Amino acid sequence: MPCLNEAETLPYCIEQTRLGIQKSGASGEILVVDNGSTDVSAQIARDLGVRVVSVEEKGYGSALRGGIQAALGRWILMGDADGSYDFTQAHLFVEKFQQGSDLVMGCRLPSGGGQILPGAMPWKNRWLGNPILSLIARLFFRCPVHDVCCGLRGFTKTAFQKMDLKTTGMEFALEMVFKSTLEKMKIAEVPITLSPDRRSRRSHLRPWRDGWRHLRFMLVYSPRWLFLMPGILLSAIGSGLAIALCFGDLVLGQLTLSVGTLTMACMAAVLGLQMVGFAFFTKVFGIAEGLLPEDAKFARLFKMFTLEKGIAVGLLVLLTGVALFLRALWIWKQTGYGELPYADNMRRLIPATTLIMVGVQAIFSSFFVSVLGLKTVSRKPPAPAQSPPEGSSE
Repeated sequence: MPCLNEAETLPYCIEQTRLGIQKSGASGEILVVDNGSTDVSAQIARDLGVRVVSVEEKGYGSALRGGIQAALGRWILMGDADGSYDFTQAHLFVEKFQQGSDLVMGCRLPSGGGQILPGAMPWKNRWLGNPILSLIARLFFRCPVHDVCCGLRGFTKTAFQKMDLKTTGMEFALEMVFKSTLEKMKIAEVPITLSPDRRSRRSHLRPWRDGWRHLRFMLVYSPRWLFLMPGILLSAIGSGLAIALCFGDLVLGQLTLSVGTLTMACMAAVLGLQMVGFAFFTKVFGIAEGLLPEDAKFARLFKMFTLEKGIAVGLLVLLTGVALFLRALWIWKQTGYGELPYADNMRRLIPATTLIMVGVQAIFSSFFVSVLGLKTVSRKPPAPAQSPPEGSSE
């Protein structure tokens, strides 16, 4: 249990946890992770015979990581110490572990069989935040869970080590679900009951701020949906429209598309290609830093890509643009450098400048991806913690 000034509710949570362990039939321990409390939380936990782990680095993820690393069990159940989670339901998680699950998510939402008691969750979280974020997670990552934000969850120590989580804040919980999904771990879900917070003080949670943090992390963690898919769509529409307008106006009923639309179409094509490039940059960087798991398909694609191929494609596009620009100059020269029809001149210059920009971007993007993909000396991974004897769990 991560703890930051929870003296008011710790005794209740510890008693509930003891009952939960007893009900599960497994042997276990209770850990309270003190993350800088200024009250007597840590002393209360010690007086109740609970092991206390102090973590100086601030943050929800930092506190949990410290407690998980200190835990002795093969199975770990984590939950907040505010009295809202029913730790007597620990047996539901143990049953899933016994069936071979790597990650067991609690589900508070009725869509997954859970129950939210009156006053336990603000309406913004219940009807907007959690359902929408969970829907996005299932769409982006195909997570087989209905409540990705639930703080009561369990996992095996082996699975946690394989996840190699990097975040230190609230994103820690989301990263755990996403990496488990991407690593194709066995994920289960159990319905739980959420009760009102038993603390008299205000909760640490801020619905709008925390919701945005979760959404932001989902987008950043999924370059396919943040960059690649919108980029492909934008560049395809822009390129197709630009090619059509290069040969003359498009008449759609009473609507006539001319060089102004050509300008916007070329802009869309350039922006779309930039977004596709950002998708590759993010993917390479994320995998190199351990934020994203290895991707076999992307690894094969990246192996096919070489700096020389990127430069060659970029030079081809650049030279095509330069050729079109020289053709426009030649046509201007033929008129004695006089005034040219505006629309015809723009149809020559806009595609030329667009191709020159795309060619230059392709060349330098190839260099950038090559730099991101440079092999670095990896640190020696820490030795895995010894698993306790058969029969121990939390």
